[in-house]
Parts: sequence; C-alpha cells; structure tokens
Amino acid sequence: MDPATWKAVDTIPDEELWAVRRETSSRLAGWVRSQTVTDRLTRGDTMEYATMAARKFDPDVLTLGFARRLAAYKRLHIFIQDPERMMRLLDGPRPIQFLYAGKAHPRDDDAKRLVVQMFRFKSDPRRGGRVAFIEDYDIGIASLLTSGCDVWVNLPRPPLEASGTSGIKAAVNGTLNLSVLDGWWAEAWDGTNGWGIEAAEDPNHAVVDARDATAFYELLEREVVPLFYERDARGVPRGWVARMKASLRTIGPRFCATRMLDEYVRNIYPPR
Repeated sequence: MDPATWKAVDTIPDEELWAVRRETSSRLAGWVRSQTVTDRLTRGDTMEYATMAARKFDPDVLTLGFARRLAAYKRLHIFIQDPERMMRLLDGPRPIQFLYAGKAHPRDDDAKRLVVQMFRFKSDPRRGGRVAFIEDYDIGIASLLTSGCDVWVNLPRPPLEASGTSGIKAAVNGTLNLSVLDGWWAEAWDGTNGWGIEAAEDPNHAVVDARDATAFYELLEREVVPLFYERDARGVPRGWVARMKASLRTIGPRFCATRMLDEYVRNIYPPR
C-alpha cells in the first residue's frame, strides 16, 4: 500500500509494458477463439455462427470486457441502446470487440431478459465475430478477462453500485476502467487513470439510461478508440500506456487488501 512502491511503474519502459499487455491480450484471444466454438455449438448454434469469433476475434483489436453478477441495475443493455451506433464501432476502420460473461440470479427476471436482448443481435455477421458471451463465468474466467481485456466496463444505475471490485482486479492487471462514477470508481477516478461517466440519479430509468448510453458511446468514439489506435513509429500507443501507468500508480496502493486491513486495525479495532 506504499505509494512509493507503485511510483516505480513510471520507470518501466513503455515498450516493455505494452509488450506484456499484448501477451495477455493474445492469450485471451486464443482462448476466446476456442471457447466460443464450444459454447455456441453447445447452445445449438449453427456451425457458421459458432466459428465466427474463431475466425475474426483479434488480439490487436480494442477489447472491452463486462463480466460480473448480471444484475439488472448493471445495465448490460446500454451496449445495444443504439444498435446501429454500436455496430459501427464493432465494424469500423478502428474496430472494437466485446466480451461479456456472468450469471443472473434465478429470480432476477429483468436481468435474464437483458441477456436475451443481447442474443437477439447474434445473427448480424458484424456482431458474431466481434461479440461473445462466455458461458459458466467463474474465478478462472474472471482471471483471463480482467488480465486480457483492454478496457473494463461498468455501467451501474446510480446509486445502486455496492462496490465494483472486478474493476479493481482489472486495474492491477493494467486494464483501464470505463465506468459510471458510482461505487469504488467514484473514489478512484482522477481523470487520468481511465474514463468516468457522471452519475446522476433519476426516477425515470429510460431517461438516465439514454443519457448514459450517449455518454458511453461518445467516450468510446472520441477518446477511447482514438487513444488505443494512435501508435508511434515503434507501434506503441504512448498515450494509452501513460494512462495504464496512471491507473496502476493511483489504484494499486489505495485499493488493495493490505490497505483495507491496515485501516480496520487502526480505525475500527484499535488496541485497548
């Protein structure tokens, strides 16, 4: 939890840090290409659809991850709030790809319907190769996703976020967070270490969802995608790596178990 320890991240050569990111991205992409075929065939999908991601999922494409307990307030549907706009991002000259995973509570019918909504778009060939639902989310899959995705997305409806700890796991793997400023991200985001969507409560869920979806798409189009694909002569995205370093340096010492236990001992359970 010593900030001085994490400050040393700034001395890592950009080329070395980026090489490690590409290694973890390649590992994830290879696993996804294999796993999606199994998952899709098990669900009864056609061979054409089952092999789309195996042919197209690319470690050099900007990869977004969304994986956790699939509660309705997490608003998975924001990804397809504007389907055509999302399709343009998936299939544009600087494309993105998207992995999502998780399990809804058996009694959370709204959350289950959100997953069904996502699956309705699977017939679009632009989507089949760039978007994948990963079955049977568990700690092993979580490890692959949080270490291999480039951006970790969290879109809770304010003020319902309890914490959002998957984003912390992603951050210490060098993955950048893009999240609504609720839960832990409201404390962690400083403008340099990821991207934040302003949290505003509104009893009209449709209004707040539409507003946050617009903010989400605009961040992707104007900031996230350009920064990821802007490379120097050596193929390194210097601006992206700088943001990675800021994320590691600022989040590492503040959101770790050592700091938590230390505060419990000093503030909650002082010696008598």
